[in-house]
Amino acid sequence: MKLLDRYILKAHAAPFLFALLTIIFVFTLQFLTLFIDRFVGKGLDFPIVAELIVLQIAWMVVLAVPMAVLVATLITFGTFTNNSEMTVMRAGGLSVYRLIAPVLIAGAVIGLFVERFNNVVLPEANYKSKQLLRDITKAKPSFGLTENAFSTLIQGYSILVRDIDRRSGELQDVTIYEGTEEEHGSVVTASSGVISFSPDAHYLIMTLYDGEMHELLDNGREEYRRMEFERHRFVFASTGFGFERTDGRDVRRGDRELSARQLLAMGREFSEGIAGYAHDAVADLRQQVDEMSLLVTPGGKVDVPVVGAIEGSVRRDAALDRIDVMLEKVDASLDRMHADQRMYNRYMVEFHKKYALSFACIVFVLVGAPLGILARRGGFGIGAGLSLAFFVLYWSLLMAGENLAENNILDPGIAMWMGNAVMLCIGVAALLRVTGRVGGGHR
Repeated sequence: MKLLDRYILKAHAAPFLFALLTIIFVFTLQFLTLFIDRFVGKGLDFPIVAELIVLQIAWMVVLAVPMAVLVATLITFGTFTNNSEMTVMRAGGLSVYRLIAPVLIAGAVIGLFVERFNNVVLPEANYKSKQLLRDITKAKPSFGLTENAFSTLIQGYSILVRDIDRRSGELQDVTIYEGTEEEHGSVVTASSGVISFSPDAHYLIMTLYDGEMHELLDNGREEYRRMEFERHRFVFASTGFGFERTDGRDVRRGDRELSARQLLAMGREFSEGIAGYAHDAVADLRQQVDEMSLLVTPGGKVDVPVVGAIEGSVRRDAALDRIDVMLEKVDASLDRMHADQRMYNRYMVEFHKKYALSFACIVFVLVGAPLGILARRGGFGIGAGLSLAFFVLYWSLLMAGENLAENNILDPGIAMWMGNAVMLCIGVAALLRVTGRVGGGHR
């Protein structure tokens, strides 16, 4: 039996390694296709670009390993069936469950590796990648601008760019808000522009073409001024720019740069905050109700001096004002609770995703083995095709669950494990069909 187990695992190992390297290679090509134009011609040294690519491979491994397990299992059991080895093994009295057992154990070991990778390697890789991207942005300002999104690349300004030519650096349809979000001093729009350093690198220069400047003058008369220009330059001190390695201590870790233990701690902190807001809101509401009851009760205390017949009107107006205050406070508390709930869901989504992807290595063995037997034809093409279809289904469920959880429609745990549950049901159904079919033929 040990010899048979080694044979099955050996047959499984080669397709697994080949699939893993192929999937990572495809992911890397996709990443390069999308982002290489943001690096080429920017004056960055090759080791810096290579380091960023290596750091990006970390998240690729997390996705590639479960998919490689599915591909390898499908190919292995499909090959066994196609070569009649499955029939020989069954004729020797071995059940399908016994034949799957060594691969299932191997899947559990691989899942444990993915769990450790998710909690030790991936957070640090994402964090270092975030630091490196920030340092690159300082060196190449156009790298820090994102299409169709506001950027605070320059302190005191919000910059919106609709389209960026990554090769030439030309910006299209530019809108610049000067000042804070609460109070914009002026708004500048332009059809195009470029951003670059001055020759001595002491200044950052943004040149805009064919635009308008709108400004509201706060001189006591609320005057509005509009100017058109064919060419206009913004000049900023280049302090803080220029590529330079930093220790990253001032870079805050996001949800993707934390381990499961840290995510759980952050989630607990937000959960306690939600409970605190709810408790304070209820206590404040009760206090407001008690104070309002004094206003509407005859003989109760009234803060406003009243005279004779107008006392009832004053009491009513005071009660209505108090109700408005109550509603404003409740609304503010609900907003804070909703914001904290979204953050809680976001951290819990990442927490459960780490373990859901790890457990998927086991689930995909239960899916791949019976599907490989049912396919009857081995080969990489069949295995890769079926694996891609099922992995796309799994990943769609995972992304849908993430959106549902962040919008507070589903509990993060249910949302993240939903894909595993669906795939497990498919695997069990396929396995029951295979065992029933094989058993019938044997009898």
